[in-house]
Amino acid sequence: MPKIAIVHDWLTAYAGSERVLEQILFLFPDADLFCVCDFLPESERLMLKDKHITTTFIQRLPLARTRYRNYLPLMPLAVEQLDLSGYDLVISSSHAVAKGVLTGPEQVHISYVHSPLRYAWDLQHQYLRESNLNRGIKGWLAKFFLHYMRQWDVRTANGVDCFIANSIFIAGRIWKVYRRRAKVIYPPVDVEKFTLWEHKEDFYLTASRLVSYKKIDAIVDAFHTMPNRHLIVIGDGPDMDLLRRKKSPNIEILGYQPFEILRAHMQRAKAFVFAAEEDFGIAPVEAQACGTPVIAFGKGGALETVRALGSSTSPTGIFFNQQTPESIQEAINRFERDATAFTPGNCRTNALRFSPNLFREQFLAIVANEKSRRSKRLKRN
Repeated sequence: MPKIAIVHDWLTAYAGSERVLEQILFLFPDADLFCVCDFLPESERLMLKDKHITTTFIQRLPLARTRYRNYLPLMPLAVEQLDLSGYDLVISSSHAVAKGVLTGPEQVHISYVHSPLRYAWDLQHQYLRESNLNRGIKGWLAKFFLHYMRQWDVRTANGVDCFIANSIFIAGRIWKVYRRRAKVIYPPVDVEKFTLWEHKEDFYLTASRLVSYKKIDAIVDAFHTMPNRHLIVIGDGPDMDLLRRKKSPNIEILGYQPFEILRAHMQRAKAFVFAAEEDFGIAPVEAQACGTPVIAFGKGGALETVRALGSSTSPTGIFFNQQTPESIQEAINRFERDATAFTPGNCRTNALRFSPNLFREQFLAIVANEKSRRSKRLKRN
C-alpha cells in the first residue's frame, strides 16, 4: 500500500483552498497531513475528521496565531524541514510555500496550485503594506527576503512532477512564473447545497468578504446612480464602515448572514454582481447553482465560470470591462435589456461543471496517470 503525504500551506480558516484540501482528504483518508501552521477554529475542524497534523516551527513562534503571515520569509525554511522521505506520493495544495517540500527521485509530487506565491510576486506591495513592512530598515529587509523567495519559488518548481492549476487563468500564471505546463481541475463547489430556484425577485445581490480588492464599493457606487435598482450586500470585513456611510434607500447592507439566509438571497436575486478579479471565484458558481445569472468583471476566473451573453447559446451572465461604477452601471442596463436571455435552468446546468464529484474523478485520473508514468520511467532506468 503506497504511503501518501498531503501538504497544505496553513490552516487558519475554512476558505477556498480548504475546500480543495477537504476533497483530497476524502480521496485519500489514510494520508498523513502536513502544514506550516494549524490554527483552524474548532467550529471548522469537521473537514479534518480528527486527523493528526504535523506542523513546523512556525506554529510555536510568538503571535503566530494572528500574525503568521509576518513569518512568510521563514516559511521556505520551515516547509523544507518536513521529512517526507518515507512517502511514495506527495500531494501539495499550494498558494504559498507547500509546493516547496523536498522530495526524492523515486517519489511522485503532484502540486495543486491555487496561485503561485502571490505575496512575493504580484501581491508583494499589498503584503508589505498590510504587514507594515513598506518602509524603514524592516521594509528593506522584507523586500530582500521577498526577492529571495521569488528565486526559491522558481527553483522549487523543479521538484514538482505534475502541476494542477485551479483555472486556465492560474495555469497561465504558472507558465509565466515557472515555465511549466499545468493541467486544469476546477475547485469543487458544493452545488447541491445551492438548490435551483425559478422565481426571481426585483433585487440584485453581491456577497463577499468586505475587503478592498473585492471592489464592493464600486458596486455600491454604481447603484447610487440607479436609485430605481435595488441592491443587497451580504458580508463583513474591514470596508464595512466605508460602505455603511454610502448607504442609500435602494441599497441594503446586511453584514454577515448565516448560510440559509445567504442561500435564500442567492436563489431569489435577479442577478449576482461580482466585481473582483479572482483566480477562480466560488460565489458566482454558487449563484448560478441557484439559477441566478451573474454580472461579473471580465477578467480572471469569472471568464471560465460564466457563459457570456453573445458568446454562448446558453448564456449565464454579462461581463463588464472595468472595475468602475460606470462600467458596472452599463452592464446592469444591458442585463435589464436582455434579461429574458437568461434562464435558471441554463445557470444551474453550467454550475454543475464544478461539482465535487467531477473534481474527485479528474483528480484521481491525474494521480493514476502520474504514478503509471513514474513506474514506467523507473523500469527503464
